[in-house]
Amino acid sequence: MRKRFNITGSCNPERNYMVQTDKRFKSIEELIDFGEYFTINRARQYGKTTTLSMIWRKLSDRYLVIKTSFEGVGDAPFKDEESFAKMFSGRILREIKSAENEQYAAIWKNPDIVSFDSLGQAIIAFCRAFPKPVVLLIDEVDKSSNNQIFVGFIGMLRDLYLGRDENGMNYTFHSVVLAGVYDVKNLKLKLRTDAERKYNSPWNIAADFKVDMTFHPEEIAQMLGDYENDMHTGMDIKAVSEEIYKYTFGYPFLVSKLCKVIDEELDQNWTVEGVQEATKQTILEKNTLFTSLTKSLEEYPELKRFIYSISILGDTVTYDINNPVMDFATMFSIIKYDANRKVRIHNIIFEEVLNNYFIAEQSIADMGKLRLQYNYVKDDVLDMEMVVRRFADLMHEEYRESTVPFLEREGRLLFLTFLKPVINGTGFYYVEPQTRDNRRMDLVVTYGKKEFIVELKIWHGDKYEQSGRDQLSEYLAVKGLEEGYLVTFDFSKNKVESEPHWIEHNGKRLFEAII
Repeated sequence: MRKRFNITGSCNPERNYMVQTDKRFKSIEELIDFGEYFTINRARQYGKTTTLSMIWRKLSDRYLVIKTSFEGVGDAPFKDEESFAKMFSGRILREIKSAENEQYAAIWKNPDIVSFDSLGQAIIAFCRAFPKPVVLLIDEVDKSSNNQIFVGFIGMLRDLYLGRDENGMNYTFHSVVLAGVYDVKNLKLKLRTDAERKYNSPWNIAADFKVDMTFHPEEIAQMLGDYENDMHTGMDIKAVSEEIYKYTFGYPFLVSKLCKVIDEELDQNWTVEGVQEATKQTILEKNTLFTSLTKSLEEYPELKRFIYSISILGDTVTYDINNPVMDFATMFSIIKYDANRKVRIHNIIFEEVLNNYFIAEQSIADMGKLRLQYNYVKDDVLDMEMVVRRFADLMHEEYRESTVPFLEREGRLLFLTFLKPVINGTGFYYVEPQTRDNRRMDLVVTYGKKEFIVELKIWHGDKYEQSGRDQLSEYLAVKGLEEGYLVTFDFSKNKVESEPHWIEHNGKRLFEAII
């Protein structure tokens, strides 16, 4: 049976191409061997379910691994202790039977499990009787983590955990692993529909889970190597894996998604251009990950303002774990921070999705203003000079006399709003992370097989204008390009008007437009 790249549910090495995770699994195995209780809290579609399945497959020889999930249980089991105890007991009994331990299932099968106390006693009796240590895995645990009954449940697990000191390791589960997006150590308990407050979680006994679950270029290369051994496409594995990492920053779902698109939809075009096409297709589609990403902006206005400030305005922000907005954005892998603790959008694909979200809002607000009246593509080649020139014309026509106060740095969003329908369907763009700040932002625009570099700057005087030319020329040299485009937003009253024009600078041709 041919293997496939998988983007739904748990991955299985017998059916799916997978990154080998032996090193990171070793760290997880050590936590379990030491009898730790911990939570694998990572963003959506980050490999949590696959990790639990891997624990079940690899450790079942030494442990009885009971794997269950709160997915699909509904609200009824969380209305009171008895309902929850019966639901949980039934799920555990089913897992014990599926492991062909009928004689021990009889120990667990107890109609009197109707409270946390009786559930705890059943756990003690079973773990003491079973010949191997028992490990409990619960997936999708945050489906009901804001519920008081759930808090009571993990409080019961905590009490049994503490009882091991006096009664021995087999007094209760040897290890408990919870998996979900939220860190159960820091619960927010909803007391009413219109309010919530922080709750001191009884899960403070849990060990920190610091395992890196992103896919690094060498790991992506290993997965592609396995694929190449089967399919013999002749791909440049190193170049393709690095290109995939560039756009995904190793986000597991996105890595597998790009590979799946190339394999199944792009006629196995395992080239740099193929990765770019897969990226463009992925950005334009609707999926649960992207829906969750934008929905979070709608639900949390503070998060929306924060993401807008760093993705569109280019604000430089230092990461602070005590800031609840930054903590939330990190937990959902919307942002990351570099070695200097400067905040960035997690990956290029997320950045494009978020930019499209803000562009859609701006497009509605400016409908009719940023109209397209020109053919910007000739012989399948994008005329970037005409794009910049026409954008400058529109800005002068539509915004110079506007009675609405205009922020210079908002011009970046207007340019993206103007550019998107020009290249939509054929090209795409991304922001070079290293050049993002409140003074400059480099866009890399890909159309067909050609790349264009457009630097968007805010005017800070002649000195910084010269610096901008130097920076753009240097970046063009890195990219191996001879021409670039410099768009400067300057709304000072003393600005001298000039037509967009070409200049020579440091051996490069730069097209300058001052708006």
